Amino acid sequence: MGILNVTPDSFSDGGRYADKDRAVARALQMIEEGADIIDIGGESSRPGSLPVDTETELNRVLPVIEEVITKKDTLISIDTQKSAVAEAALKAGAHIINDISALAADKSMPGTARRYKAGVILMHKKGQPHDMQNNPEYIDVVAEVEKHLNERIDFLSREAIPREFAAIDPGIGFGKTIEHNVKLVAHIEELAKCGRPVVMGLSRKKFLGQITGRAINERMASSLGALAFCLLHGASILRVHDVKESRDVISVLNTIIGEYP
Repeated sequence: MGILNVTPDSFSDGGRYADKDRAVARALQMIEEGADIIDIGGESSRPGSLPVDTETELNRVLPVIEEVITKKDTLISIDTQKSAVAEAALKAGAHIINDISALAADKSMPGTARRYKAGVILMHKKGQPHDMQNNPEYIDVVAEVEKHLNERIDFLSREAIPREFAAIDPGIGFGKTIEHNVKLVAHIEELAKCGRPVVMGLSRKKFLGQITGRAINERMASSLGALAFCLLHGASILRVHDVKESRDVISVLNTIIGEYP
């Protein structure tokens, strides 16, 4: 899953693809490099960020989705908490709703997902982007995240959305300390017990910088190392900035595993 932030303030590439033509070109580049899904977001959810209004978010994402769809037959995910944005994106040709609130922020989101038979990514977070990193606490982060994700999967059933339409995301960096993030990565197998594909979005994240001492633009190696661990321990979807390099890791691991099962 290639990350395409059409925002001015996302933590890694904010502003880089705010222009429509540049955003479309980047989407096409990621597809050529091996992305199976392009995840397009028009509202930053980095720590400390504030929400934007629906019109602003729509103006950022819709032109990009519409043009990418005309150029490539590829899966598109809309990264949003707003049902109006999700519905417009799905009408334009998107296939998946990637909602950091796990369909809880907007009461109309479950109905939108149901009407369009959209795939949904249910993510765990504690707090909101503007305050989620203010001393987050857990007794057992792995157990608590797993419990929350199971509850959201059960919620889908009550909303007549097939559980087969869902994937889950532990929300690395969303209301977690470095210790919480490391534990979640280390125990992917526990999260996989939810019975749905696990999405891991840890590309260039702060905890990797805390481990290595590297700045955001120097975290490719640590991102790829974490990605390889995730692949070997049960992750199904990898949400990344560096598609070409991540695809190389996947190819090498698949070849080695195929030769030495």
